[in-house]
Amino acid sequence: MKTIYRNLLSIGLLSLLPVSAFAQDAINAADTAWIMTSTALVLFMTLPGLALFYAGLVSSRNVLSVLMQCFAIASVVSILWLTVGYSLAFGEGNSWIGDFSKVMMSGVGRETVSGTIPESLFMMFQMTFAIITPALIIGAFAERMKFSAMLIFSGVWLLLVYVPITHWVWGGGWLGAMGLYDFAGGTVVHITAGVAALVCAIVLGPRRGFPEKTMMPHNMTMTIAGAAMLWVGWFGFNGGSALAANGNASMAILVTHISAATGAMTWMAIEWFRYGKPSALGAVTGMVAGLGTITPASGFVGPGGALIIGLLAGAVCFVATQYIKRVLKIDDSLDVFPVHGVGGILGTILAGVFSATTLGVFSGYGFAEGISTMAGQVKVQLIGVAATAVFTAVVTWIILKVVDALVGLRVSEEQEIEGLDIVLHEERGYDL
Repeated sequence: MKTIYRNLLSIGLLSLLPVSAFAQDAINAADTAWIMTSTALVLFMTLPGLALFYAGLVSSRNVLSVLMQCFAIASVVSILWLTVGYSLAFGEGNSWIGDFSKVMMSGVGRETVSGTIPESLFMMFQMTFAIITPALIIGAFAERMKFSAMLIFSGVWLLLVYVPITHWVWGGGWLGAMGLYDFAGGTVVHITAGVAALVCAIVLGPRRGFPEKTMMPHNMTMTIAGAAMLWVGWFGFNGGSALAANGNASMAILVTHISAATGAMTWMAIEWFRYGKPSALGAVTGMVAGLGTITPASGFVGPGGALIIGLLAGAVCFVATQYIKRVLKIDDSLDVFPVHGVGGILGTILAGVFSATTLGVFSGYGFAEGISTMAGQVKVQLIGVAATAVFTAVVTWIILKVVDALVGLRVSEEQEIEGLDIVLHEERGYDL
């Protein structure tokens, strides 16, 4: 009798093994380790990379407010992503939005897989993208938006803009089904953040003294340190979007670096020729432009294509920056739209031009597949750009108007003069 019980117990235990074993077999250790590293790198881009980059660019009386906004956004977005954001972005749903099947990570356990990595890791990796996107927008309204308004706007914007567009492109939605090329976030991250930033700058109006008064960065050392962190972290942003430790990830990292370097050199060269001296601010801004522009194309182009994309990024984003501030006189404080928005638009279109199946030193110019194929892909890319930009602009404007009616968007003129650090947080960045 004891033997029978032992045998039945053994059979029962063995019957449990296949599900667990198959799940574990589906998880690739190398892929998992790389995406865990990439997740840390992308979060590093926001905290401390973007936080320091932005904080150095504002005045000394607003440095803490910018740092605080980055930390607060990281916190509120993480909670929203866990509770409902991830489910609406990557749940099955329909062509426009996901469902509620993964609310609070319902049905996702330690052994649940997404491709060759744990789904919990995929969720966390995507969370870091959701964090940095609204964090980018704060550069447009730095030094003048209320902290309460910023929190409400960022949370609502995440759910009403970022989440639906993520589903359209990466979650099984209509743009992904159409064949849009967006490897790491040209539409999802950079166009949404850039267009939202432009709308925010227009709705809030300029900072006191703009454009007559020159708004100089208070700490370029801090800005360059943050920019360096962004450059390194971007390898996880683009390389991690391969979701595997393979040749696609390696090529994405290579082309990312080439575009960043070329963007920095192009911006420096233009400044040198035009003003007689290259600036550190210009170098890091060109670098960020190169990074943002290569992002959607990073999984589809080779080094030759990356070189041209970086060159165009530095030149086009430089012109856009001058035009926004000097001609349109829009106070996008830290140049979010001309760098990220214009860069995202340019990169998304160029992903269709320079994509190729054969990657080499001078390949990846888009003609390997034929002109007709390239034209068809560019058409898809243009549809993706237009749909993302229009949807983002309209919904962002509506959110801003509602938030303004609820709590007011902007601090008073007296508070702006005193500085947001003291007015909103009762702290100083420097006490020398």
